[in-house]
This record gives sequence, structure tokens and C-alpha cells, in this order.
Amino acid sequence: MLKLTVTGRPITKKNSQQIIPNRRTGRSIVLPSKQFKVYQKEFLRQTQKNRPKEPIDEPITLTACYYMPTRHRVDITNLMSATHDLLQDAAIIADDCMKIVKSVDGTRVYYDKENPRVEIEITKFRE
Repeated sequence: MLKLTVTGRPITKKNSQQIIPNRRTGRSIVLPSKQFKVYQKEFLRQTQKNRPKEPIDEPITLTACYYMPTRHRVDITNLMSATHDLLQDAAIIADDCMKIVKSVDGTRVYYDKENPRVEIEITKFRE
């Protein structure tokens, strides 16, 4: 159905946040980190060429292979969550809810110091 490769170090949304105090209300605001904002901008730029005319709104299986530049442990759940959010932001999928993303089969984390990236494959969901 659709294959995407986004170069650059995959960054999680939840593990790299900024907490900024709001001077008017006295409460803190949680924002994505600067690194995630840069990754988000680059992700959107790289996926615009392969974006479908209409966002995918049928049940899909999403497989992602993350190639990280270091062997440090990563939180695959947060990587997948960030990928789902970015695919929705890029208008590739209509929503990242369970109605559309039915399965995340075969998602893995690998090591590639020279070429960090994420390879995403979207296929129709088959029960």
C-alpha cells in the first residue's frame, strides 16, 4: 500500500519534553522538545512527496523499523506513538485511533550508526 523512509534519528515525543512556566496562570505547560520539533519538521518535509491524495481512513497494519545511531535502550512504545502522531500530522493517516491502526506487527529497533532512520510500511489490515 505505502512505504516510507525518513532519514534522521527517530525521536520520541514523550521522553523529551520541555516544562515551561506560564506567567499568567502560574501553571506549567508541557511542550515537545526542540529536538522533537526539528524531527517533526523534517519528517513532514520528507513524507510530503509520498503522501496519498486523501488520508488513509481504512483499517491498516503499520510496521516500522527504527535504525538508531547508538545501542542505548529506547522506548519502542513511545517511538511508535510519535510515529503515529507524525503520520497523522502529515495527513497520511486520518487518525491514529484503533479504528484505523489495527496492528503494529513486526516493529523492531536496529542499530545503524551511519544512517539513522525509520522505515515505515503501511498495508491493508487482514484479520
